[in-house]
Amino acid sequence: MNDSQITIREFFFANDYEGTITFWRGIEKGMNVGRSDSPEEIQKKLERDPDLFLIAESENQIVGTIIGAFDGRRGIIYHLAVHKNYRGRGIGGQLLAEVEKRLQAKGCLKCLLHVLEGNTEAMEFYKSRGWQRNTDDVVFAKEFFT
Repeated sequence: MNDSQITIREFFFANDYEGTITFWRGIEKGMNVGRSDSPEEIQKKLERDPDLFLIAESENQIVGTIIGAFDGRRGIIYHLAVHKNYRGRGIGGQLLAEVEKRLQAKGCLKCLLHVLEGNTEAMEFYKSRGWQRNTDDVVFAKEFFT
């Protein structure tokens, strides 16, 4: 991959889903692809706030992604990833800043995100952009199976 122009745009399911899943699966750390990334689940996400799912691309290749969500009260950010050959060029910062701007425009006052344990590179990235580690909360998760 080279130093071509980077474009940031909204995710478009028909054109981007397969390439995005392949991209996520190729991220060497900090990314888990799970049931919530299935075509049906991504379609549900797009029905709610499609403007918060962004792609960074270079020469029609996905080199970065971010998903934001807003429930009307709080925001959440997940799946921020940049291809290893494109890190250090500000792409992750651009994606994050754009989703933050869009969340604020929706009235979001507080936003959360998850970082996988041990992913110190990501933790430092977020800290350098004003995010703080929340030591008051412990995150619980539960998967529902039908």
